[in-house]
Amino acid sequence: MKLCITGGAGFIGSHLAERALEEGWQVGILDDLSTGAFANVAHLKSNPRFTYVIESVFRVPAVAELVDWADVVVHLAAAVGVRLIVESPVRTIETNVHGTEVVLQAAAKKGKRVLLASTSEVYGKSDRLPFREDADLVLGPSVKRRWSYACSKALDEFLGLAYWQEKRVPVTIVRLFNTVGPRQTDRYGMVLPTFVRQALAEEPLTVFGTGAQKRCFAYIGDVIEALVRIIRLGELEGEVVNIGNDQEISIDELALLVKRVTGSGSPIRHVPYEVAFGGDFEDMLRRIPCLEKLERLTGFRPRTPVERVVELVSRDLRTRMDEQAAVASH
Repeated sequence: MKLCITGGAGFIGSHLAERALEEGWQVGILDDLSTGAFANVAHLKSNPRFTYVIESVFRVPAVAELVDWADVVVHLAAAVGVRLIVESPVRTIETNVHGTEVVLQAAAKKGKRVLLASTSEVYGKSDRLPFREDADLVLGPSVKRRWSYACSKALDEFLGLAYWQEKRVPVTIVRLFNTVGPRQTDRYGMVLPTFVRQALAEEPLTVFGTGAQKRCFAYIGDVIEALVRIIRLGELEGEVVNIGNDQEISIDELALLVKRVTGSGSPIRHVPYEVAFGGDFEDMLRRIPCLEKLERLTGFRPRTPVERVVELVSRDLRTRMDEQAAVASH
């Protein structure tokens, strides 16, 4: 199998590329390195079944060439992180909507299968838990920048499903819930790597809001296993599938867990949302995926405990921080 991954040098994309090569597949990635990092895939360069293109998903010829080559396209290129979304709403909307349009147009010309990565954010302000794939999406008002990301990803879904319904492009939507693990950066406000970096540096752990809000964190290895199984199935055109872990933890509890795992003496500091992101910011108290459909289709359900994930992220980030310190000392 030939797998094309847009955003392939990013956190999720690099792990998927690595696993796909282990499966014996050929892998071609496209990434402009705006939020990804070539270091994430540098160790794959020597594999003869791995190729890469450093280019924007907006570049139609580059995307078309890679899509033509592939059997399956996994579209992961997108704006990431709440801080980037709040600070750069134009970039967020353009990257998500236009990038998806370019990929779908290329796939339509050759009838290539597309896995389109969406997000739990599309469920918006809904309080009907757990979130089921066929549930209503409840978004906030357009005057609040917070909802531009959710709206742009929902539009991606509508566009992908329209390409299936009208042009018979085999599109599957996967909604990802808070994927975490080694290689994830804290640059864009991702909560777990931010907490771990702060804890290792003995800095205050910054909790936005009250800390009572709860989230479900899915280990990257589990997410990749689910994606690989969906790719293998090959008969999910027009389907939407949640991928995540359904075990909840509050952000305050997560901060305490990070302190315990890292042995850090860092204090926990609460910062109001309006101070961190502006007065129009809204957040959801809970966000839990229903995983019945994923388990029914693939026979798999992510179960890695969050404590184990914190251990793995801490080990990875400690190693990277030590390497950076060694380079700086020379």
